[in-house]
Formats: sequence, C-alpha cells, structure tokens
Amino acid sequence: MWDKIIYSFPIQLLILHLKKNLFLVALWVMLALIILQKLGTVLGIPFLFLDPEYLNQVSWQGFFLVGVTLAIFTMSFHMTTYILDGSKFKFLAVVPRPFIHYCVNNSIIPLIFYILYLVAFITFQFDNEHENNWIILVYFLGFAAGTLTTYTLIFVYFALTNKDFFKLFADSVEKRLRKTKIPRANMLRRIKESQKSKDKVVDFLDINLRFRQVRQDLSRFETHQLLRVFDQNHLNMVLIQIALIGLILILGLFRENPFLQIPAAASSILLFSILTMVVGALAFWLRDWSTPIVIGGILLFNILSGSRILNRPHTAFGMDYDSSPAVYDMDHLNMLLHPDSVAKDKQYALKILENWKSKFPVGSKPKMVFVATSGGGQRAALWTVRVLQEVEKASDNQFFKHTQMVSGASGGVVGAAFFRELYLRAADQKLDLFDPKYLDQISADNLNPIIFTLLVNDLLIRNQSFHYNNRKYLKDRGYAFENQFNINTKGIMEKPIAAYRIPEFESKIPMLPVTPLITNDGRKLYIAPSPMAYMGISLDRSDGVEEKSQGIDFQRFFAHHGADQLRFISALRMGATFPFITPNVQLPSSPRMETMDSGLSDNFGVQDALRFMYVFQDWINENTSGVLLITIRDSEKFSEIQQKQPPTLFEKLFTPIKNIYINWDNVQTLNNEVTYNRMKESMPFLLERIEFEYSTLQYLKERGLADQEGVFNPKQQEILRASLNWRLTAREKKSIIDNIHSYKNQQSMEKLKAIDFLQ
Repeated sequence: MWDKIIYSFPIQLLILHLKKNLFLVALWVMLALIILQKLGTVLGIPFLFLDPEYLNQVSWQGFFLVGVTLAIFTMSFHMTTYILDGSKFKFLAVVPRPFIHYCVNNSIIPLIFYILYLVAFITFQFDNEHENNWIILVYFLGFAAGTLTTYTLIFVYFALTNKDFFKLFADSVEKRLRKTKIPRANMLRRIKESQKSKDKVVDFLDINLRFRQVRQDLSRFETHQLLRVFDQNHLNMVLIQIALIGLILILGLFRENPFLQIPAAASSILLFSILTMVVGALAFWLRDWSTPIVIGGILLFNILSGSRILNRPHTAFGMDYDSSPAVYDMDHLNMLLHPDSVAKDKQYALKILENWKSKFPVGSKPKMVFVATSGGGQRAALWTVRVLQEVEKASDNQFFKHTQMVSGASGGVVGAAFFRELYLRAADQKLDLFDPKYLDQISADNLNPIIFTLLVNDLLIRNQSFHYNNRKYLKDRGYAFENQFNINTKGIMEKPIAAYRIPEFESKIPMLPVTPLITNDGRKLYIAPSPMAYMGISLDRSDGVEEKSQGIDFQRFFAHHGADQLRFISALRMGATFPFITPNVQLPSSPRMETMDSGLSDNFGVQDALRFMYVFQDWINENTSGVLLITIRDSEKFSEIQQKQPPTLFEKLFTPIKNIYINWDNVQTLNNEVTYNRMKESMPFLLERIEFEYSTLQYLKERGLADQEGVFNPKQQEILRASLNWRLTAREKKSIIDNIHSYKNQQSMEKLKAIDFLQ
C-alpha cells in the first residue's frame, strides 16, 4: 500500500517538481502567501485577488476574469512541466489523450491553491459585511464560470489535436517519421535521456478519477516512436502558448478600452503565466546550456538597455524634450539662486499675501491657515478629501478661505489638489463641495490600467505614443495613471500648472507646491505656477558661509522647456511616484534629472509649511492674529512599542533594511516635532496646531478586537488597516471615511470650532 501511494503518478510528479522545478513551484507558493495575507498586505496586494475590481466595481465579471487567468496559469504550469518532464514517463504515450491524463495527475499543487483561494476569498467577502450575502455566491459562480470555460476550451483543443501512440502510428510509421522535422542528433539525445530515466510509476489517475495500473510492457514499442507522441503533443502546446502571448500583445494595442483593462490580479496572473512558459521553453530547447545562456542573455540585455531604443525616458507631459537640455551643475544652480532672484520671488509672494488679506474686513487680523498632508497613496488621498470636507463644513466655510498654503507628499497632495479644484469651481458653478460623490471619485480604482499597461507595454519596448499640447510623448504606466485619474475625477484637473497662476495670485485658492525628490542629489524640486526660489535657500547669506541649497525652483530651471505647460496631473504624479507602479520621471536636463516620491524627503509636508512661515514671519506677525497648522496624517503619530522575539538567522540578515523602512515615518515625525517646537518658541506670532490622523484603533475597538485601553494585536491591525496602494476595497474605504468620527479626530474638530478665524 505504501509503495502504491509513493509510486502513484500524482505523488511522483509532486516529488519531481519539488526536486527539479522549484521556480515553478515558487510561483504557486508566492500566490498562496499573497491570498493568505502573509505577503504584501501593507501594499494591499492580497485584496487585488480577494476583491478584484473591474470597470470600477467589484462584480462577478471581475471574478470571472480572475478565474480565466488562473486557469491559463494552471494550464501553463501543466504544459511547461509536460514539455520538460513528460517524456520521462513513457507509459503516457500509449494512454488515450496523454496530455489530459497528465493534467489530471499533475493537479495536486493547483488543487491545493484553488482550495486555499476559495476559502480565503469567501472568508474575506463575508468579512466585508455585504447587505446580501447571496452576492458572495454570485462571485463564486463568476469565478467558477471563468475557470471552467477556459479549461473546457483548452481541453477540447487538446482532445482534438493530441494523439496517443496507436492513433499516431495507425498508418505507415515510416511515412509519418519522414514528416518529423526534429534533427537526428536532437532525437538521439532525447532517446538517450529517456533511457536513463529512473522514474518509477505503478498506477495513475484516469480521466474518470479512478486509479489504473501502468502498462509495463513497452519494450515492443520503439523508443523513438514513443517520443514522437510527445513531440506531436509539444508542438500543439507551443502553438497555444504562442497564441496566448500573441493575445496579450494584441490586447496591448487596445489597452485604453476600459473593457480590456482586466483586474490587476488577472494581469499579475497572466505575467506569471508568461514567466512559466518562458522558463519551460528555455529549459526545453537549451537543455544543459539554459543557465549560462540565460545569464549571458541577461547581461547582454543589461548592456543594450542603455541604448536609446531600450532606455527612453519616462517623461513629464507638457514639457519640451526636443530643445537643448538645461545645464544641471552647481554653477547653474547658484545662478538661479542669486540673491536678486530670491528677493524677486519673495516680493511676488508678498503680493499674494496682500491679496489674501484683502479678502477679510479692513482692520481685521485674520488667522492664517496652513495645511500639511501626508503621503500614502489612495488611502491618503481619500482621507485628505474627507478631512478637508468635514473641516470646511465645521468652520462654516471659513477654513479654506483662510488657508494660505497646502504642502505635503504623494497621495495627500493629490487629494488636496482635488479638493482645491472643487473649491475653485464651487464659487462660480454653485457646486456642492460636500457631496459624497467626490469621495467616490478620488477613491475609484486607479491600479488596473497601470498593472495592465506594465504587462502589455512597459515590460516590452514602448512604442505607442500620444500628443499633448502639440508635443509627442510615449505612453507608459504614468500615462495610464493620469488617463484613469482624469476619468475618475471627470477631468476637472486637466490643465497646465500655468492655469493656477492667477487664482493663486489673487488668493482665490491656496498655494500648493508639488515637491518631488530629485534622486540625483537629494534636493527638492519645487513645482508651482510661480517661482519659489526663497524655499530653496536662506535669504540672509551675509556671514560668508557657503550654504547647500535645499531645493530647485522648477519654473526658473526649466524656463526654456515649457515649464508653464507642464500638465498639472503630471506634476502630481511626479510627487506620488510609487516604486514599480508609476515610473520615476526624467526631465530634460544634462545630466538627466530624475524625480521620485515626495515622501522620501518629507512625507508630512510640515517642513515646507514651516519654511514658508519662517521666510514671511514679519508679514505674518504684522498682518495676522497667528497661524493655525492643520496636519492630516494617514498614520498614527503614537504607536505601541511591540515586544520583539529573538530573531532568526534570516531576520538578522533583513532586520537592518526592515528597520530603516518601518522607522522612516517615525524619524520624520520626530524631526518635524523638533522643528515645530523650535518655530513655536522662536516665531513672533502665535503658532497653533491641530492634528487629524487615520487610525485603525477605533475600527478595532468597534469590532471587539481591542479593549477600551487600546490593547490590540498588531498583526490584526496591519490586516485591517487600509493598504498603501492606488486601489482600495469597500471595507478600506469605509474604514477611512468613518475614521473622522474617532474620539481623537472629534476632539480635533472641537478645537477647530473654537478657533476665532477673525479678530
């Protein structure tokens, strides 16, 4: 009995994969860890699989597409391993429909994954607390329909095309062998490999899922004839693999059609399918030379990737890349920060401040408001819009009128920019600034087209282009992000940054500089409608000590490259560049300037707000009753110190990197605290601060997962916390929107209501 189990075909295949095909097994393991929320939870990767969104809603169609792609991945696994190892089991050649029998016996790994996925997604959906749980059954049926439809089509194809030994050699053997295109040397090598095979199998599962004994009397069949059966099967598989890859490339030509922008999970699974097919093809055709040839190919591609064809820049739309690049060196930077230029920009800003003051009664000293909002993807964008709506309502529409500047990073600035545009339009269009539909718009899915574009375009050679302001640009993930963002927000921010110069100058809306980090030297790039050289260096340099500038003014640096015509949402994207999701932007300078997410320099925007107050402290002291700094955080300012267990060897290796990542926000928070307190003590005006933060602690208490003293399981908090992503589930959206009602945020709201904005 033990031998029958160990030497059954399914178990032998499993053992073979664990010994030889570890990379293919690793793909299944990675997917399993994702759906079990053991990998990528902070980034929200599991939710892409457990709650797939298609056409901006979670529906049975999204699960249908996930089912289709998961079936394709499963069949890629079957086809690849059959091509690699099928000939080791010669008895398959005399079994009817050999490949289908192989799939039945090769299904242990896929079956385990399917069970885990169904349990995980159903559990997740029940936790979403649907008004009608029958919707979960609909989701399941959609997934099942996609899976079964795909399997049916593929198996029908193989049933019609793949032949066993007796069908293949029913006519003249010699006549059929003459049609074989496989070189004689290749055939002899594979016969030799087959003869060396030591794999022992005593029984196998047939199509009816019944165990049958393996036919052992194969000696009367010629080995090369048996291998002809596998060769004929392999050809059919190569054809279907080529067809699948061709289909993906064709989809890339029409990727802007919303119906073709499949869920991000489905795109990821298709990518895994392609990897599986490529691995199988390389291993089969290159055999023992596969490893050195692959390494050589990677090195060659790495060398060629520096060429213009393979290394074309990811551009900022609206800018001129055809003119001679701007000189990017210390002499040019020093020239741009000449004291006369800094003083000129300061005088322009003082006019803006005077216009701000003119909105209020003559002789009054209004409270000046600054908003600093943190980065954090779509989570931060939704949270920022939610807070700004509620604060504006609580202040009886006085809050944003008094706001002079909004600073921040990444998603927080995206949300603030959206609210600012709504505020600007509300004055003329009688727009309802507090309509919940704007929360839906800012939180609509923005990830599917990005991942789909990565799959069908950016992983290959980018060749599709579009025109913006009569200039030609290549389409990439950045274009996909901006295009979908425009769709979600009804195109209300489809304008160049120059369109905001007059509204900002007249103080109809607050200033909102976008400040991505320049990876070349660590400085900030200040992107605004008007020059802001005073934000990059001190005004008083009379002591003769050389000061390294902290920022570069975008308008001055790229004055000859269409800086005014930079697409505003391109500027927002530059400040919200999430690694591997939206690409770093390269700008037309020499050496080429590259920017990435603002959060790396100041994720909370506090530094820029305090910098502006410092520069204009005299004017603020003379013309206002003080400054109110509103900080909008997408994370807790205070968190419990977790008990650490003795680290394992792997944890010791990765702990230094992990500590840098998890403490990045903590380090910035502590630096901001020091700077804020020094400013509060040294400024001649009153400086107050009110903080709003997105915290999952209230959510944990409501579900009984934390007691009233705040004791909770950190792992549980990590799972329930809205992910750092450009796509949110319904549960995550509810968690963010409801968070304004937390005890701490309501305390902050009461403080705001007590503020006298006019004195």
